[in-house]
Amino acid sequence: MIARNMLAGRRLHFASLSRRIAVLYTLLFGLVLASIMVLVNHGIQRFAENAATRDLAAHARVFDEILELRARQMRGSADVLSRDFGFREAVATDDAATISSALANLQTRSNASAAFVIGLDASVTGSGRSALPSAESMWSALDEGQERGVIEIGGKLALAAASPVEAPDLLGWLVLAQPLDAAEMSRLGRLAALGVEARVRAKQALPDGIAAMPLGQVSHLLTENEHLYRVSALPSLANGVEPRLVLRHSLQATLAEYTSLRLLLGLFAGLGLALVILLSGRIARSIASPISRLDLAARAMAQGRARHVQVDSEDEVGRLATSFNHMVDAIEEREKRITHVALHDGLTNLPNRKLFVGQLQSALERRHADERIMVVYVDLDDFKVVNDTLGHPFGDSLLCRVAEDLKARIPDAVVARMGGDEFAIMLNRLGPQSSIPALADNLQACFGQGIEIEGQLADASASLGIAIAPADGLDSETLMKNADLALYRAKREGKGTHHFFETALDEQAQKRRRMELDLRTAIRDGQFEMNFQPLYSLKEDRLKAFEALIRWPHPELGMISPAEFIPLAEETGLIIPIGEWVIRESCRQAAAWPDDLSVAVNVSPKQFMTPNLPAVILQALTTSGLAPQRLELEITESIFIANVDTTLATLHRLRELGVRIALDDFGTGYSSLSYLRSFPFDKLKIDQSFVTDLLNGGNSGAVIRAIIALADALGMETLAEGVEEKIQADILAREGCRQIQGYLLSRPMHGADVAGFVAGLYGQSWNRSKRA
Repeated sequence: MIARNMLAGRRLHFASLSRRIAVLYTLLFGLVLASIMVLVNHGIQRFAENAATRDLAAHARVFDEILELRARQMRGSADVLSRDFGFREAVATDDAATISSALANLQTRSNASAAFVIGLDASVTGSGRSALPSAESMWSALDEGQERGVIEIGGKLALAAASPVEAPDLLGWLVLAQPLDAAEMSRLGRLAALGVEARVRAKQALPDGIAAMPLGQVSHLLTENEHLYRVSALPSLANGVEPRLVLRHSLQATLAEYTSLRLLLGLFAGLGLALVILLSGRIARSIASPISRLDLAARAMAQGRARHVQVDSEDEVGRLATSFNHMVDAIEEREKRITHVALHDGLTNLPNRKLFVGQLQSALERRHADERIMVVYVDLDDFKVVNDTLGHPFGDSLLCRVAEDLKARIPDAVVARMGGDEFAIMLNRLGPQSSIPALADNLQACFGQGIEIEGQLADASASLGIAIAPADGLDSETLMKNADLALYRAKREGKGTHHFFETALDEQAQKRRRMELDLRTAIRDGQFEMNFQPLYSLKEDRLKAFEALIRWPHPELGMISPAEFIPLAEETGLIIPIGEWVIRESCRQAAAWPDDLSVAVNVSPKQFMTPNLPAVILQALTTSGLAPQRLELEITESIFIANVDTTLATLHRLRELGVRIALDDFGTGYSSLSYLRSFPFDKLKIDQSFVTDLLNGGNSGAVIRAIIALADALGMETLAEGVEEKIQADILAREGCRQIQGYLLSRPMHGADVAGFVAGLYGQSWNRSKRA
């Protein structure tokens, strides 16, 4: 009876609707929560695997870049030795002792395991602690121009970099090698934030499962799920070597990092279930409301609108809301900094080109019909000299001071740094009463004084190019292009000046561009030809030499003056290939002249500063067979402006080749005497301006007399340029000038006419066969 009553009581208890609903919702919530936990746990595992996969792929790129960087470092070390004149001579003469010594030193300096030279005869000369590879195994890759890759040394793989040895023809290759053993790869592995085990193995030495993996992809072994592998191919520098970079990462280690997260999720799940049982309705309302606000705020932030969440409590949800608000503030501040960095110059903190263009375009769009906008391009004069003489830190300080002065002197203007030593200025809302020339003069005055930095005075003069809207353009691109064209004209007219844009400037720029394209075509198609002007010795009363002068017979425009295309070639750098062709062609033609005639070739300052100038001259002399003493190089003192020590070193290297050095346009510079003390020139060429003035009653006679006396005292020859009248030659002869050049003797003649000129001058035929 008692048992029957208890069972009836339980039935009545569970028969209550509220109890059944509570039990039903509790069971349903528990089932849902359990399902969520399973899904979350699976998601964490997949996330961990994906994160490990991404990290492993990223670190594979890091390893590739580290190996590439190491190869470039070895290539750089090898290039220093392979370009050394003494080493190339040792390789050319097969001086094994010198080669081995140089390679041993290189191996020590570069911390390499092996250094060796592979000759064109398949010989291998080197220094290393193990056997060197055969030349045949590396020949194909080196012959195809491959610079770096993996080779096998002593049965082990090594990273190698090769540098050609040329003098100037190819003599062989200098190879540096660094082992890729376990110790080296472990050291590289420590550079990665992810625990990665890295090995470099030959393909044939890999286990079948790893060898079959697709290259560049992260994979599991079918028999092993606790590790991730990534196999990538490395470049090979030897036949039969197929190197593979194998990276292995423990997936268990990655999953272990999420154990605390799983436990935390389980704890929250149990707590949530208990809270649902006790206070389901209240807890639901207390959680749903702030989460809803967080969701709305997150959506607003995703749309670019910063929005804070109201914090009503200090519990987990409240702290989450507080953290969310801090995150919104941090993101907003970070975006402001990123925007500032993207739109401002890092050195001067001025607006950069992108921001300046945007501000200019905005100003143009808001411009009233009677308003004008002035755009000014500024380029500091001789800023490169400041960097070369006082150093780049000093140059950076100068740029900062210029930026500060501009902002202080023209606070209403927009000032931007366009890069290097170029600035841009925009003056907006200039009414009809504004005087544009006065504004230009005021801007020019901002650069009229020197700036003292760290006790040293630096010249801060500048050239300005000015364009005015709407006359010179209605969009930012056109205005900036026209201001740049005006700046180009200002710099050509001299330092410390400004120039307004004119329509003719655009036409000149297009003409200059067309000429540049034609000039490149002329270099490619060999359109140039050589003319020669005789140099006559007054002292010996005979023809002494010819000066080589380049001419350009344009196929459509006819003969183009060097005064037109040489400055353009200097600006674009095309003077270097042109100058090399002039040297080679002049030596080739002069080799057919009588042995007592020399050829004088002008070397431009830009060509002179190229490090391979001595090699170019040596190759021209060797190929043509011209004796070095029959080649005379004419330079101007402008080559001393950038780096006097480097210039003197180059001059001495040229003198060691046996060629003669002449200082052109002497007397027109400001410090020629200091150069004469530093280097013993063979000849001083008196500028034609002094010779022309001889007939005008000026003081040029005294200047010429002083130059000749100075040259005689220093044991140098003198040559006067631009001699057109016999009376000029007579005066120069009386003053003791040794040689003359000019129209009095002859205008420049084509190379094919030199033989007839010499024969006619001496009244005899010219026997070319003696040079055959």
